[in-house]
Amino acid sequence: MKVVILAGGLGTRLSEATEVIPKPLVEVGGRPIIWHIMKLYAAAGFDDFVICCGYKSHLIKTYFVNYFTENYDITVHLGENRVDFHGDPSERWTVTLVNTGLHTMTGGRIKRIAPYVGNETFCVTYGDGVADLDIADVVRFHRSGKRLATVTAVPSPGRFGVLDIVSTDAVARFHEKPDGEVGWINGGFFVVEPGIFDYIEADETSWEREPLERLARDGQLGAYHHRGFWKPMDTLRDQRELEALWNSGKAPWKRW
Repeated sequence: MKVVILAGGLGTRLSEATEVIPKPLVEVGGRPIIWHIMKLYAAAGFDDFVICCGYKSHLIKTYFVNYFTENYDITVHLGENRVDFHGDPSERWTVTLVNTGLHTMTGGRIKRIAPYVGNETFCVTYGDGVADLDIADVVRFHRSGKRLATVTAVPSPGRFGVLDIVSTDAVARFHEKPDGEVGWINGGFFVVEPGIFDYIEADETSWEREPLERLARDGQLGAYHHRGFWKPMDTLRDQRELEALWNSGKAPWKRW
């Protein structure tokens, strides 16, 4: 199963760092946040990634092209035009990097990678958030629900789109970032079917608006409730909090 990571946004709320690098490359514990997200998926057995690049996409591509050079010991044979890498890599990932446009919205980015996921179930997440989440359990839940999409619902900190959940797992309505409203919110970590592409119009479509709202109205959006740790890295304060957790040796999202 492929994992699609939305990594093309401008990251304006973390402008202290993102003027130089894209937000997915902002480090926590000496590693880019996108690395932590990929390790979380790989721990559940998912290691085939499609990364939706946009803002400063060349830096994300460079990071993965030079991954071994940056992270492993090497011996350079100048006369033979050869480089030997030492050590057994723990990351055996396949990473497809797709330039989905500088100003494309999240829905448009997902639409653009349709050729890379084929006609199979796939995961979608944002390139800036971590959780102590069992991804494999989310996938099992999605398959049992037989809906086009499943969103991981987390308790609201008061600044994200709210989910109206009926019965035990169906989302009746999706509405983005209301003022002063609390409840269950969109925590990312989606599992979706190829049918969701029919809900996305074009580059200007925000995944969190029309597609999720229509999926909810059609009874095609399920909710996996996660009451554990969840943290998006939206601001410098968020980054520092994640850094402190990692340095404590007790990072809740470290499942590897």
